[in-house]
Amino acid sequence: MAYDEGLAQRIRERWAADPEVGEKRMFGGVAFLYRGNMAVGVTGDDLMVRVGPEAADAALARPGTRVFDMTGRPMRGWVVVDGTAIAEDDTLGAWLDEGRAFAATLPPK
Repeated sequence: MAYDEGLAQRIRERWAADPEVGEKRMFGGVAFLYRGNMAVGVTGDDLMVRVGPEAADAALARPGTRVFDMTGRPMRGWVVVDGTAIAEDDTLGAWLDEGRAFAATLPPK
C-alpha cells in the first residue's frame, strides 16, 4: 500500500530538529518513533496517532477521526485522522504533539 509522501515530508520537516525522532517503514506506510516508541504514522492518505487508552475517546470526538483497525481488531489508544482533516499545519502539529507526548510517557527502546 502506498502512503502520502507529502504528509510524511510535512512530519519530517516539523520534527527535523528533534534527534530523538526516528522513522521506520511499517504497516505498508511509514512510522515516526520518539525514543524508539511509535508516536504517529502515515498509512495511505491518513495519519495514525498514538494517543493512549485514556485519551482515545476524546480524540475520537474530534473531526475526521476514526478507530484504528487494520486487522478487524481495534487498537486501543490509537486513532486514525483523515488526511483532509490535517490539511492545516496547525492541526497536523497538534496531532503530532499529542502523539509525541504520549510516546514520551513510555520507556525508551
